[in-house]
Amino acid sequence: MPAPKNKLKAALARRELQIGIWLGLCNPAVAEMAGAAGYDWCLIDGEHGPNDLPLMAAQLRALDGRGASAVVRVPQGEDWILKQVLDIGAQSVLVPMVETAEQAQQVVEACKYAPEGRRGVGYALARASGYNAIPDYAKTANDQICVMVQVETRAAMANIAQIAQVPGIDCIFIGPADLSADMGHLGDLNHPEVLEVIAQGMKDIKAAGLCAGTICFDPEDQQRFIAQGGCFLGVAADVVTLQSALAQNVAQARQL
Repeated sequence: MPAPKNKLKAALARRELQIGIWLGLCNPAVAEMAGAAGYDWCLIDGEHGPNDLPLMAAQLRALDGRGASAVVRVPQGEDWILKQVLDIGAQSVLVPMVETAEQAQQVVEACKYAPEGRRGVGYALARASGYNAIPDYAKTANDQICVMVQVETRAAMANIAQIAQVPGIDCIFIGPADLSADMGHLGDLNHPEVLEVIAQGMKDIKAAGLCAGTICFDPEDQQRFIAQGGCFLGVAADVVTLQSALAQNVAQARQL
């Protein structure tokens, strides 16, 4: 029996639009609801969300069988955290602040077993292998790991063509918030200079034959991203959705 098929990885390889939601509340019940809501993917945020490994594992379990693919964003692209996140059952990872092809290569190697990489071999103890219930896990896991790297600085955007040449990268994700800050436009994600750099980045990703990803909540921004050829799109975040709904509810109640 092989490792479970990664339907998100397969869909991105076909360049099918996959919409998803950011999970920052670190709550399994929220993950369960989001997973059943109809999104293609739900991202468990370990970079800015106050997550730890047990909380991530609980959310991965909550997403099982709910329809949406699970993605985990690690806090940084280091071997130890990628190894542990993969061992608790994540098959798709997003790695922030990747600026060079060398960094991208290190990320891929950390996610793959030898000879393609250097992922530590401990699957017999891990949820990823069904606690050793999947006999062919080690031989089949590499093909089902989806590796996404996040470019979010001017240096990273300039290096997209080189990053895209790294074997094993499934998606290059443009982080507009950090990119705008790096460009001197903190909080202004739609500054003309920022949009120009993103547009060029989208062209570079598409020219390299890779899937492009980003996150944006405004329908106009979403349409622009899709028109530019993107296929991994974050359209919501649990924190933002809840806060907005609460504020709207209070405003309506105050009018009574």
